[in-house]
Amino acid sequence: MRRAWCALLLLLAAAWVAWAPRVGAAPVGARRIDRGRYTVIHYAGDAVLAATMLDAAVTRDTFPWLPRSSTRILIMVAPDAVTFREWAGQSAFPWSAALAFVDQHRVVVQGHRAPGNAGDPLQVLRHELAHIALHDYLGDLPPRWFDEGYASYAAGEERTEGFLQTNAALVFRAMPTLAALDTMLSNSRATDARAGYALALRAVTDLANLDRERGLAPLLSAWKERQSFDLAIRRAYALTSEQFERRWQQQARWQFAFLSLAADSAIVVAACLLLLGPLYRRRRREQRERLAAMREREAITERAARSQALDMLLQSIGPSGAPPSPDA
Repeated sequence: MRRAWCALLLLLAAAWVAWAPRVGAAPVGARRIDRGRYTVIHYAGDAVLAATMLDAAVTRDTFPWLPRSSTRILIMVAPDAVTFREWAGQSAFPWSAALAFVDQHRVVVQGHRAPGNAGDPLQVLRHELAHIALHDYLGDLPPRWFDEGYASYAAGEERTEGFLQTNAALVFRAMPTLAALDTMLSNSRATDARAGYALALRAVTDLANLDRERGLAPLLSAWKERQSFDLAIRRAYALTSEQFERRWQQQARWQFAFLSLAADSAIVVAACLLLLGPLYRRRRREQRERLAAMREREAITERAARSQALDMLLQSIGPSGAPPSPDA
């Protein structure tokens, strides 16, 4: 009996060691703040950012079309890039601003020393929290394109973000399939990854727009019940996954082509100005020279006309004003 109790205590101790870091065991020198179901681990330099993140997480603790979760979540604010890489591990890409470990209910984000392209920290945090919320409801069912697209949608990210990269990707390759987006999203090149994020966001937005009133609610409910995206989209929207994919490809190609054309127009104008600038300046110089020559010719003509008029005037008054002849 005593051996059984000892074995049980050892198992409980091992479970505590494995579980404790997930609920907020702070590293040495770090601080910890708790509110609601959230715990934030941070260092002194990120105290304000950590408090702001905690407030944002607690205030907006729901996600579109998903039930509110009650699982505890740990948010770790890395003080520098080295610590971020240590906490994020091999899963992080060079361009990563944050990372969610959905099975552990843990989010690692960069702190105040994050690079300028890391994005809005509150938006980045909500993006990662949306991953956890979706995983809590559907588990590992969603493919990566849906997971990332939903997180971007829930975070309120710009729907045109990455459209230049997307258009460049579409110029040199065919429109990707939904399955191919998973490869783009896991690409270590930031350009391809951003294009994948933009297309994934467009795909989830198109899905939500299939039902203007309920959005993704019927799809997520059917997906959880049927455990299949193909069966879920049939039930929710009376479409096959192939039909939706073709529709998304057509709409995405037109959208990104149009946006890219609008954005590239400024580049085209600048290029035209750069190329035509010397010609324009030369034309202006020639016009100024012609105007100066015309003014000079007009001045010469005017002086000649005045001289001729004066001569004619003198000739007309010459006899009356001349001295009398000796023969008179």
